[in-house]
Amino acid sequence: PCWADGWAQDAVPPGAAFVAAASYRGPGNNDTRSNKALPILLWWSGSLFPHFPGDTERIDCPRGSCLVTRSRRVARHRRTKALIFYGTDFRAYEAPLPRLPHQTWALFHEESPMNNYVLSHSPGIRLFNYTATFRRESDYPLTLQWLPGTAYLRAPAVPLAEKDAWRRKGYGPVLYMQSHCDVPSDRDRYVRELMKYIQVDSYGKCLNNRELPSERLRDTSTATTEDSEFMTFIARYKFHLALENAICDDYMTEKLWRPMHLGAVPVYRGSPAVRDWMPNNLSIILIDDFDSPRELAKYLDFLDKNGEEYLKYLEYKNAGGIENQFLLESLEKREWGVNDMTLPNYLNGFECFICDKENTRVKEEQEHKKSRGKIPAPRPHIAQFKHMGCPMPTPGFGSVEDLSGGDSWKEMWLQDYWQSLDQGEALTAMIHRNESHQGRFWDYMHEIFLKRTRQH
Repeated sequence: PCWADGWAQDAVPPGAAFVAAASYRGPGNNDTRSNKALPILLWWSGSLFPHFPGDTERIDCPRGSCLVTRSRRVARHRRTKALIFYGTDFRAYEAPLPRLPHQTWALFHEESPMNNYVLSHSPGIRLFNYTATFRRESDYPLTLQWLPGTAYLRAPAVPLAEKDAWRRKGYGPVLYMQSHCDVPSDRDRYVRELMKYIQVDSYGKCLNNRELPSERLRDTSTATTEDSEFMTFIARYKFHLALENAICDDYMTEKLWRPMHLGAVPVYRGSPAVRDWMPNNLSIILIDDFDSPRELAKYLDFLDKNGEEYLKYLEYKNAGGIENQFLLESLEKREWGVNDMTLPNYLNGFECFICDKENTRVKEEQEHKKSRGKIPAPRPHIAQFKHMGCPMPTPGFGSVEDLSGGDSWKEMWLQDYWQSLDQGEALTAMIHRNESHQGRFWDYMHEIFLKRTRQH
């Protein structure tokens, strides 16, 4: 069986020349091979690659070394063993064809599912052999990429007396700060309804009803860099509306972790499995636990008026307050760090993960050949739906049936989700048929469209 799941049948063309990198060996291994003998990993998404000084570098990983490059001139080289794609940049209609039987495809995608819904469907994710995504089930999970560590969670909260004084000045109990408005989770539709029942101070472009007090705080770069003045300002709020831009298991961003760091209780909608990762059983308020925005507003109002009950949500900040062993073990086990210069970042970590897999595969293939077939060839590893699969977007409030025909959210996101399924199926069919011309992609899309129309 070929490594591309039996999809590509053509012989590998004679190797193209590749850019030579300065040879060096790190502390990672005792691999004595010269660069000319190493497996090559090609970053198909070249914009992510320059995390090294040059276009091509030798990396020394625990089980062996590889050359990593963004030079597409080596795409069909016999030693180019893996192509690495960045999920947001991956386009089915631009995929390198024909798919070569000796190459694995690796996916790095830590961003929102909304950036590429092709990857949320089985045909899309199964194009890849190895994955690094936010899902815990992926080969190289990036689930806690926004959480530096337990110390980040334990940072002290603003005292309740100061939060109550802030309320007396006319500020609301609830903060909303969002400037990316039209998203698959349709969060603004929910917040708009919630605003009918409780005061929500909204500072971003979405549902804006209040201005930040200074020009400096209004600068978007201030917000994204966790500027101390900005953090002090938003930490005075009791509750932060933390609604992810798309819904998927384990997709949790700074929208969740930052309020927890500041000691403002997140009112959260995002990963349906978020409870698995929480420091204890009472640290966030889940929107989906309430029958309606009105019911949620009642509960927030109750906590706003009952300090003792409110403070129970911040007990994870006390000594021994982080009780969740799964969270503690996951932070302990991960080999990469967040803002930690003593550990590799997850980009370099994933490269080494792929390098080690490819070096192992090369050895297994050599043993298979030497044994004249007595030792079986390595079996292809194929990514599964659970490595990324995300559900169809649903309205933030109400049901799809309640939405008008021209509703912009319905027209944009439901169409994008289902068209992405067709794109994954089209590219899969092209690979199975050993297509070599990207331009035929839209013919395949048209075939799928006609087939689906006939079925309905």
